[in-house]
Amino acid sequence: MIETILKYQFLQKAILASILTSIVAGIIGVIIVQKKLVMMTGGIAHTTYGGVGLGYLLGIEPILGGFMFALGAAFGIGYLKRKGGVDTDILIALFWSLGMAAGVAFIGLMPGYPPDITSYLFGNILSVTNFDLIMMAVLTVVVTLSTLIFLNDWKTYLFDEEFAYVRGMKTSFMEYWLLVLVALTVVVLIRAAGIMLVISMLTAPAASARQISKKFSVNIILAVVLGAVYCLVGLGLSYVLNIASGATIIAVSVFGFVLCVILSKILKNKKTVKN
Repeated sequence: MIETILKYQFLQKAILASILTSIVAGIIGVIIVQKKLVMMTGGIAHTTYGGVGLGYLLGIEPILGGFMFALGAAFGIGYLKRKGGVDTDILIALFWSLGMAAGVAFIGLMPGYPPDITSYLFGNILSVTNFDLIMMAVLTVVVTLSTLIFLNDWKTYLFDEEFAYVRGMKTSFMEYWLLVLVALTVVVLIRAAGIMLVISMLTAPAASARQISKKFSVNIILAVVLGAVYCLVGLGLSYVLNIASGATIIAVSVFGFVLCVILSKILKNKKTVKN
């Protein structure tokens, strides 16, 4: 297997993409699970489909179009939620459907045969390009530094937003910045898991980590490690079995979560019996 990796450049790129993916998925996954923003993340993810379609229509990198739409959805949902008083579920549904509809419309406007966008919908980490890797690396650095530098502020904001506001923390800025980080993470994950499967990629490692530890900082480290394991195992299986990489990674992630739940139950039962 090592000889194969050294021989094929696309496998080397896929492994690097897996590592970058696991870092952002682990960090932001823990945050959105703690803050209960999983469905909002799904709304932002599906909105990026409109950007992918626009990218194809304009002849630019589709991921750049997705990046712009993801940021637009993050700010739009955040603004309307705070200023417009609109229910969050309604906003998610509207942005979700708008993004998908826009993507279909933009691709429909293209002359000739429509492009194959399967890799953007369901992920194909084996097909990442140099441009994808550069963009993923830059966004991973931004997400990681934004979390580590303000780690204590994030802890306060996530566990008690009212207390954070009383302490003078700009909670509105924290909320907007969190949505931006979610948007950046979605863009990183699209090439690995695809628009349709991003939610699972974000939640499975974080949820697995919560079965092991309840500490925020420990959860992030565990989620990153578990995310890397899920990605690399899924990547290896997809290559050996010649099946879709995105779906395989998600399947491995869900199986890993179920395994963590079972092991957690067994350990708790043992402790109960001893006591």
